[in-house]
Amino acid sequence: MSTPTQTPARQSAAGPDAAGKLSAMDRFLPVWIVAAMVLGLLLGSLIPSLNTALEAVKIGEVSLPIAIGLLVMMYPVLAKVRYDQAHRVLADRKLLVTSLVINWVLAPAFMFALAWVFIPDLPEYRTGLIIVGLARCIAMVMIWNDLACGDRESAAVLVFINSVFQVIAFGALGWFYLQWLPSLLGLPTTAADFSFWAITLSVLIFLGIPLLAGLLTRVIGEKVKGRLWYEKNFLPRIGPWALYGLLFTITLLFALQGGTIMSKPMDVLRIALPLLVYFVVVFSAGMVIGRLLNLGYAKTTTLAFTAAGNNFELAIAVAIGTFGVTSGQALAGVVGPLIEVPVLVALVYVALWARKRYFTPTHIAA
Repeated sequence: MSTPTQTPARQSAAGPDAAGKLSAMDRFLPVWIVAAMVLGLLLGSLIPSLNTALEAVKIGEVSLPIAIGLLVMMYPVLAKVRYDQAHRVLADRKLLVTSLVINWVLAPAFMFALAWVFIPDLPEYRTGLIIVGLARCIAMVMIWNDLACGDRESAAVLVFINSVFQVIAFGALGWFYLQWLPSLLGLPTTAADFSFWAITLSVLIFLGIPLLAGLLTRVIGEKVKGRLWYEKNFLPRIGPWALYGLLFTITLLFALQGGTIMSKPMDVLRIALPLLVYFVVVFSAGMVIGRLLNLGYAKTTTLAFTAAGNNFELAIAVAIGTFGVTSGQALAGVVGPLIEVPVLVALVYVALWARKRYFTPTHIAA
């Protein structure tokens, strides 16, 4: 399998020729991620003043160092996208419509149901889970998709569409799932005022900046040096920084929230169970639906990861901004990446296994 740290010039379709061997960094990625989590927890517990230092400067509700880590993580992946192929993705209405239905109808509804089934007696955590379900992924999904040999251009376009919908629909969907639907079903409701501008700012920062930088880098790089040089010389140099940014972000995130996580292990477990079910079921549904629609392996994988991933940065920011940094809603948001990161890394290997077993060469290249 070609990965971000190897040969970025591989075709997005991820056909048979795209398969290679994992680099050492990618092969042991789950180990590095667990190590980053442990390091973050240790730093947070051993250096109490670290939280204050990290929170001293923020972009919106996100610590500046974490924001930098997210930008570093996103830029190399978005610099690899062949933007001149976007028209091919937009023309694939089957993929676009399927992604929109899964992301904005099925997945939030499924998270709503899981929250009420698993934690009906804990309204703060339940609300936090519902918020996580509404925050569609615009960041780490690019890395999972790339590791699984998904379609980069499709992922970039779907992420952009999710971002636009996030800005437009997040507040309305929050009202729907926290107030209108529970009231209709005779369940307790949650009052929440979602800031349109806070969500807009989060999307513009964590997607807009690296997307613009990646686009300009490719356009200028190809114009000055040509595509061959850009993909065979420049991209391999910046590729590893995506994973460095990921590990840096995870370390700092767990350093900030480590105390809360360590002090409430049973609460964390109760939040983690519905999240685990959510990620596995939504990803599996995306793979099955993509296979049934004959989207091909690369687009099916992209569909599955963009559906299963969640924008925990946004979920945390909304929970903190609305309910406070020590709220149960914020804790639910923090548990999100604790479960999402290792589970989606594992699902990368599941996708590659499914590619060999359930996708013929015709299906892979569809």
